Amino acid sequence: MKTLIKLEELAFVVLAFYLFLALDYAWWWFPLLFFVPDVSLIGYLINRNVGALTYNFIHHKALAVLLYLLGSFIQWPGLQLAGLVIFGHSSLDRVLGFGLQQQERI
Repeated sequence: MKTLIKLEELAFVVLAFYLFLALDYAWWWFPLLFFVPDVSLIGYLINRNVGALTYNFIHHKALAVLLYLLGSFIQWPGLQLAGLVIFGHSSLDRVLGFGLQQQERI
């Protein structure tokens, strides 16, 4: 089952790139921006809870879908691009075994 889920996540990476190709950007923007969501790891410089919170917020697929749909609705390709980059990046993270982070209980 674990392999099947990883294959599904890999298909989501491909889907994100495919939808990106429908936007009016050069192909190289996708790989260039692909690791920008990892900037959210900077929260770990404050502490583990803030790091997990910032990482989980930026890597949440619902945020990615919301940005993409909002960008589609208001005709703002930059939001669509952000949504697709976050979606593809988060999916690849899950293929590699990096899921959402556990926060410590206070």
